[in-house]
Amino acid sequence: MAKDFLKDTQDQYDVIVIGSGLAGLTSANILARAGRSVLLLEHHYQLGGMATWFKRQNGHIFDISLHGFPIGMIKSCRKYWTQEIADSIVQLKHIRFENPQFSLETSFDREDFTRIITEKFQVPMETVQRFFDTARGMNFFDDQAKTTRELFQEFFPGRDDVVRLLMEPITYANGSTLEDPAITYGIVFSNFMSKGVYTFQGGTDKLVAQMKAEMEKNGVDIRIRSEVQKIEISPDRRVTGVVVNGKRIGCRSIISNANLKQTIFNLAGPENFDPAFVDEAKAVRLNTSSCQVYIALKPGESFDHCGDLLFHSEHRGFDIESILSRNVSSRTFSFYYPYTRPGHDRYVIVSSTNARYEDWASLSEPDYEAAKQDLIETTLDCLQRYVPNIREQLDHAEASTPRTFQFYTRHLQGSSFGTKFEGLGVSKKLPEQIHGLFHAGSVGIIMSGWLGAVNYGVIVSNDVDKLLTT
Repeated sequence: MAKDFLKDTQDQYDVIVIGSGLAGLTSANILARAGRSVLLLEHHYQLGGMATWFKRQNGHIFDISLHGFPIGMIKSCRKYWTQEIADSIVQLKHIRFENPQFSLETSFDREDFTRIITEKFQVPMETVQRFFDTARGMNFFDDQAKTTRELFQEFFPGRDDVVRLLMEPITYANGSTLEDPAITYGIVFSNFMSKGVYTFQGGTDKLVAQMKAEMEKNGVDIRIRSEVQKIEISPDRRVTGVVVNGKRIGCRSIISNANLKQTIFNLAGPENFDPAFVDEAKAVRLNTSSCQVYIALKPGESFDHCGDLLFHSEHRGFDIESILSRNVSSRTFSFYYPYTRPGHDRYVIVSSTNARYEDWASLSEPDYEAAKQDLIETTLDCLQRYVPNIREQLDHAEASTPRTFQFYTRHLQGSSFGTKFEGLGVSKKLPEQIHGLFHAGSVGIIMSGWLGAVNYGVIVSNDVDKLLTT
């Protein structure tokens, strides 16, 4: 008989959280800690959403996606999770750029970037300081009409080399383009520039295990392999429950950590919203997805230190079209050494490239498999510049695409970075449309990435707690 993953669930909860990305996990934990009854439903067999991992033979462990976030993650994890989790967050001090315009390594903080831009790129100190101060002063309520392209044109006209240095890492972090609002760039960039780039030492398997233990301690009812088919909404537009694995479970409120458009159009149903809101939601643009190649060396093999993150490109200048192209010319390599995952002696590399879902969606199965193999081979060709004997040392290699991310996360079009900027406003308006329905996840670019997801989960959980108190 098939296992019943919903065995012994309650008939009614204060809160049901749909999806276990970092926003969903954080919301569930905060609300359970506040004494609310919380049911967390995840369709996959493990938690984490995009912050997850997988294992392969010979003991290889691969983290999914490019994991780098600002120092603010330490404070958020200490306050809303545990000191133990916060203590495992460490700085990535060796960030490399290799492209036709420049070759450099940086600690990726304001002081070092100022040194590089003034000394290497010969930009006046006053200009650099004004740029950093302007970016730092940006907030959500600023002018949303100015684009990132216009911001760079104001400070660094005609300097595509400086633009590349400042923009390329943010594009890989959350899918930003030069046409997105300047405030989305300024806020995210300034967060990183505060103290550099950080990651979770020990890997996402350790992180999620610690988060799961903390949630269970606080009383969260966690269920995997539990896919929500429908959010139930009463005639007077209030959430009443969900249908999950064909079973109805009641609740007073719902936090959807699913894709925003999936939440509105697939789970809740457009008929339950005002027509003007539906039109606004339809206009929300999904952000891009990713392709990744996971590479592991044979047990006992190693490579020299290549940096922690390496932004490699063969294209001259910052060009979003080339970054998104299936004819890959730009990659970000994440290098995993034994110290990255203490107690694990393997050397692993993950190559990340931004991608469009439509470039992969219509391929036949034979063409799709051939395209993935080509992605692996061209990635290995590129990697040989930094790890010369990679093919001889190789033990395992496989690729993921936007189709892969869509399958495992249920994100529409496999979107790795949620939605464009306008998605944040739609996400925040959900409870105004349907009493008790909230959304927390990767939206609006500002709320993308690990830190954005955690902090949005905090904001939404506080709103839900207020609703349940009234």
